[in-house]
Amino acid sequence: MQDKIADLQRRRATAENGGGADRLDRQRQTGKLTARERIAALVDPDSFDETGLFAAHRATLFGMAGKSLPADGVVTGAAAVGGRLLHLASQDFTVAGGSAGEVHSEKVADIMHMALKTGSPFVFINDSGGARVQEGIDSLSGYGKVFHANVLLSGVVPQISLICGPCAGGAAYSPALTDFIIQTRQAQLFITGPQVIRQVTGEQVTAEQLGGPDAHMLHSGVIHFIAEDDAHAVMLCKKLLSFLPANNLEDPPQTEGDRRVDANPALEALVPVEGRQGYDVRRVIAGVVDFDDFMEVQAGYAPNIVVGFARINGGTVGIVANQPLVQAGVLDIDASDKAARFIRFCNAFNVPLVTFVDVPGFLPGVKQEYGGIIRHGAKLLFAYSSATVPKITLILRKAYGGAYVAMCSKDLGADRVFAWPTAEIAVMGAEGAAEIVFRKEIDEAEKPDAKRAELIREYRATFSSPYVAAERRLVDAVIEPALTRRHIAQALEYLRTKREPRPHKKHGLTPL
Repeated sequence: MQDKIADLQRRRATAENGGGADRLDRQRQTGKLTARERIAALVDPDSFDETGLFAAHRATLFGMAGKSLPADGVVTGAAAVGGRLLHLASQDFTVAGGSAGEVHSEKVADIMHMALKTGSPFVFINDSGGARVQEGIDSLSGYGKVFHANVLLSGVVPQISLICGPCAGGAAYSPALTDFIIQTRQAQLFITGPQVIRQVTGEQVTAEQLGGPDAHMLHSGVIHFIAEDDAHAVMLCKKLLSFLPANNLEDPPQTEGDRRVDANPALEALVPVEGRQGYDVRRVIAGVVDFDDFMEVQAGYAPNIVVGFARINGGTVGIVANQPLVQAGVLDIDASDKAARFIRFCNAFNVPLVTFVDVPGFLPGVKQEYGGIIRHGAKLLFAYSSATVPKITLILRKAYGGAYVAMCSKDLGADRVFAWPTAEIAVMGAEGAAEIVFRKEIDEAEKPDAKRAELIREYRATFSSPYVAAERRLVDAVIEPALTRRHIAQALEYLRTKREPRPHKKHGLTPL
């Protein structure tokens, strides 16, 4: 028996050593952690239960016969993070460049199915040169199994991708099918590499310009967080998981939280009464949530809208807010997509939604119309209307036109709508409306400018006041800014047992 145990220990040590000491050292010299070091940084000590350590490929062509690839280039298993079950896969770049062959991908798909069976989140740490070309179509079949598993898990358990190295070609579609992507500064994520692009189109582009984190945060909107290095990526992943339930049948975790209910007069000074003055809505959010702690998602993409996670009285909430600092908080194609996806995630995982509204409308222009602002804006309408989680809306200042409706108005199913006294709820701004409604009176007046100012005040008092909306029960309460946290916390508590049956159907048809 001792001989057998010694043989097992030798085999395990060899497999756990990945591509060998030299390759592991080279990995570290590039500023990256190894596959197993990433897992160790993420999970609770001594909690990792590995599966498939001795998995081996079956390829025999192109020099693969008898070639040893420890764990077939990917480490898979279950562990605890903060005492909660998690399933994960971590690609090992030191083994054949982390290339994905048949067995490699089957290991990933199998551990994803275990996440589905146990109702636990799945984390995939990507660091791979792509498909293992020596295995041909078998490697592509493996990709297909992973993609299919991604879709089965979608909306059932949270899925998080960490991009810690290259992730190219077909491999990029698995992260795209997950809920959140965290990309490090050292990583590249793209479908077609720079060399191929240069050959086909003649465009001169670097890997960083094409698939670096800034490219995907600022332009494509593919990723959700940028990490400075692997350790930072793991930290972001842990924090993100702390907000989320393990699966769609659970509520988000409840923490001790911040039990403040006293007034916060500082909120009164954050939003200028003058509608043309900008301000940072994140300061308003911080003044309402627990411990000023707000985890913003996709901070660099479509910054005219802000989304992210926070807690109120210890319970997770999803925040959606117009950002007046950027384009006055207008809704455009990218902002609509960004918010709609986030809302859909929150609804799938029982996260209540709190919406802060200060929106002048949808962005006009030929580029927006040709780009499909109608279709993209409809995604936002669809997402809010289909959400059955508690929905609380706070109108801070402007709420004009169709954008007022789109930002979770009462008619889209908001459970509580609060408004500050500064709120203006109308078809359009009083200045523009007065020019249309009172054009004749202004033109015929002895002093047109004075008459215009008078009629603007009249229009605002008649149609734009929050009290007009309150009279029509489109606003539940006009509240003092200092008491905002108290009102939202109380509404969340009262809505904790909310149930909202919907018509039976296979699924709705989002205007994709």
